[in-house]
Amino acid sequence: MRAQVALQALADWGAAIASAILLIVSFPDFNLWPLAWVGLTPLFIVIARRPAPGRTFLMGWLAGAVFFYGSCHWLTFSMIHYGGIPGWIAYLLLLPAPLIGGLFFGAFASGLARIIKKWGTGALFLAPLLWPSLEWARLLLIGQLWNAVGYSQAFQPALIQAARWGGVYLVGALVVSVNATVAFLLLKRSARAMAMAGFALAVMATVIFMSYQVSRPEPKASSKQPEVAVVALQPNVPMTLVKSADEIQSLIDRHVSISRSALDRLPEDGRPRLVIWPESPMNFTYGNDPRLRELLLRFATTNQTALIFNTQELAPNEGIYNSAVLVNQEGRMIAQYDKIRLMPFGEYVPLPSWMPGANSVGAIVGDFTPGSKFTLMKVDSIQAGVFICIESAYPNIARGLTRAGADVLINISNDGYLGPTAVMRQHLANAVFRAVENGKPMLRVTNSGISAYITSNGEVRDATQGFQTDVRTWSIARADSAATFYSRRGDLFAGVTTVLSLLLIAGSFVGGGKPDLRRK
Repeated sequence: MRAQVALQALADWGAAIASAILLIVSFPDFNLWPLAWVGLTPLFIVIARRPAPGRTFLMGWLAGAVFFYGSCHWLTFSMIHYGGIPGWIAYLLLLPAPLIGGLFFGAFASGLARIIKKWGTGALFLAPLLWPSLEWARLLLIGQLWNAVGYSQAFQPALIQAARWGGVYLVGALVVSVNATVAFLLLKRSARAMAMAGFALAVMATVIFMSYQVSRPEPKASSKQPEVAVVALQPNVPMTLVKSADEIQSLIDRHVSISRSALDRLPEDGRPRLVIWPESPMNFTYGNDPRLRELLLRFATTNQTALIFNTQELAPNEGIYNSAVLVNQEGRMIAQYDKIRLMPFGEYVPLPSWMPGANSVGAIVGDFTPGSKFTLMKVDSIQAGVFICIESAYPNIARGLTRAGADVLINISNDGYLGPTAVMRQHLANAVFRAVENGKPMLRVTNSGISAYITSNGEVRDATQGFQTDVRTWSIARADSAATFYSRRGDLFAGVTTVLSLLLIAGSFVGGGKPDLRRK
């Protein structure tokens, strides 16, 4: 008997790990995205068979920790290659982050166990309410939404248009719905179960189909609005650059030379022109560097082009902003956006100054001042919403710029410090969702890849290869398209599911649970 119990426990914990592995391989760089639709099924089956909230919390925590560790192992790259930390130590240092992220998986599993214990196996169909609630909580509580389950579908435009209504949370809820339905079918295997599952799948298919229908066709530019010709530079500046004055000047000259060559290849059709340089490890300081200002003045006026680029600018109290700046065709700076969401342990230290070692860590990673305004950049008649690097992982940034009046979104980024790893496509997946959520095209311009034009429907076009110098030419224009529901209402879907989830959990404590006779 003991051996049988031990084997059953081993099988249950194995199912939790199996779910984690299936989710890991559904994300880049494995890209086996269909597996996300069944990846949680083993965990759901175990929860439904033995819905003990404490035990399932631990199992969910394990599954979440394994998932985040396996899908975000690239976080060790910079520690090993630029920090000089031995590999085994780097992988140990990575442990706390997945363990914290895994707590939300654990809370989901425990909550699902509670409502199944109260209302029976059919409560599996309530899993799509709990899941987006915990993903939203993860963003609100620890500031991270990376690899939310909906992102696994980022490169399948037909499947992600529901993001226009409920963001990545709604797409994730649809994925979880299929997992719950499959788990219910495998547990019940009856005609009634098949009917219930068929109805649930029909509802999900209808949501996906209607979302796709609403998203088409791609909004066309108004004939009354002129287009702007865009040159996007991927300079592939090395992260190990010594950064002597001569090296920096040589790289600036290279930026200018490649940009000028691309401009020369544009047709002479009278369109306004815009050059975009990415976030860069070169650390431009436009406001404090008269030599750079003079060089960019000559570049803009000689080539009759506006220029958007990344620079470090002075902030109040001797602080520094990580900024995007627009220089117009006359060589004057006319707009500046200061990065609002900074990267923890990259651009600031999320530790109180009194904590031992906090100041020394800050000296290594930098200490930037966050911006506070959704500043747009006007190029001819087009309003561009420019945001920087990791801000693509925060839905409120692109939405804030859209609500401020952006016609097009521009993400300048630098993932070079994380090497040729899965982060490149995972980061791109975030940008895809921001375009779909807001119904706006996005230009993603990076230092080392992946740069791409993303349509308002989430199609990735003209993508560059990683760690190669490259250049792209695109056109942008104002489009006659209404604001999406998500742009207008934001995380309403996640908020509603959170309220309903709290009511369900509260209800599970009221009275005694009803035995699920069908489970026998």
